[in-house]
Amino acid sequence: MLKIDKLKLQLGTNSYCYQLHANASHTTAILGKSGSGKSTLLNLIAGFLQPESGSISWNNQSLIGLSANQRPVTTLFQQHNLFMHLNVEQNIGLGISPDLKLTNNDYENIHRSLDEVGMAGYAKNRTANLSGGEQQRVALARCLLRKQPILLLDEPFSALDEHTRHEMIHLTRKVISDYKLCAILVTHNEDDADLLIATKHLLRDGILTQQAAGIANKNH
Repeated sequence: MLKIDKLKLQLGTNSYCYQLHANASHTTAILGKSGSGKSTLLNLIAGFLQPESGSISWNNQSLIGLSANQRPVTTLFQQHNLFMHLNVEQNIGLGISPDLKLTNNDYENIHRSLDEVGMAGYAKNRTANLSGGEQQRVALARCLLRKQPILLLDEPFSALDEHTRHEMIHLTRKVISDYKLCAILVTHNEDDADLLIATKHLLRDGILTQQAAGIANKNH
């Protein structure tokens, strides 16, 4: 379980306070308007920001003080974070080795992850030639390859067309279940949370409290 207790941060004139418990094999959705502090929460979990007080723990082990690359976290972003001049295989390989010094076993794992997201046979394709949905599948394959138990979803479906969005949400839901991931989705679109069968919480004015889904839905 991911536990966030009395986590506080001040950024300029904005104050944030978070309280949340999230289970594995499940998606927890954080709903809120732009600027409410959703991405700030993900940055705190990932280790890109350090809180002023409070705690973040995974299975009773504190994450506070760990650098971003030491945390059991991977992120699926809205803009994929792919390098257009590299091919699919190279982009996924960066999730294992930043200098792309890959072993035969690494290449086997890359091809296996591509197969799991429906991209078998695309390893040598130029990333720039892929559709938006295909690029998001590559980004998801890279997340799988990192084998981290916490998956952060930073509005990853908002730039996709309706058909592709539904495809990617269903694929992501299957991956979360198959890999028993603890997924944290931040979004302003409640439909995404519903399609992921997520427990929903409302972030308002920088404050997130551990509350029942029904309360969040009523307030949203």
